[in-house]
Amino acid sequence: MTEEIIIAGFGGQGVLSMGKILSYSGIMQGQEVSWMPSYGPEMRGGTANVTVIISDERVSSPILTEFDTAIILNQQSMDKFEPAVKPGGYLLYDPNGITRHPERKDINVYKITGAKLASEMGNTKVFNMVVMGAYLKMRPILEYKYVVEGLKKSLPERYHKLIPLNEEAIKSGLEHLEEVHKLN
Repeated sequence: MTEEIIIAGFGGQGVLSMGKILSYSGIMQGQEVSWMPSYGPEMRGGTANVTVIISDERVSSPILTEFDTAIILNQQSMDKFEPAVKPGGYLLYDPNGITRHPERKDINVYKITGAKLASEMGNTKVFNMVVMGAYLKMRPILEYKYVVEGLKKSLPERYHKLIPLNEEAIKSGLEHLEEVHKLN
C-alpha cells in the first residue's frame, strides 16, 4: 500500500501541520514516510502545500506530479491540484472560499465544511483537525490512536492542553464527511 497525498491551501490553515501529523502517524504505525513542505515567503495568507507519502515500502522520491489524494483548502489549490489527482483517486475539499467546485468525474470527490464546524466548536484553529478527521473517514489507512499520538508529537508541550479539543475536531470531521461524487 502506498498513499501519495497533497494537502494545499493558504498559510495559516494548518496545511503543514496536517502533513506533519499524518507523517508522524504513519511512522508510529510502522510505515515508511516522506514529508515535503512547500510554501511562499508569507507566514499567513500565502499559498502552502505539503506532499506526504505513506507506504509499506521504501519511498524512492518525495517529488510527485500526480497524487492518490488531494486535500484542497482554497480555490488556487483547486485550480492547480484537481488535475493532478490520479484517475480513481480522491479529492477532499472545504467549500469555504471555493468558487469553482471539482468537475472531474473520474475521481472520488468528498467535502467537509471544516471552517464552519471549527467555528461552531468555538476555535477556528482546529479547522485542520476537522479536515483530518474527514480524511481519516474517506481513506482509513491510519489508525485513530496513531493520529492522536502524531498530534501529541507535533504539538509543542505547552499546547498539549488543546489535545482534547483537537480530538473533538477530528471526531467532528469523521462524522461530517459528505460524499459529492463516488466511483462505483
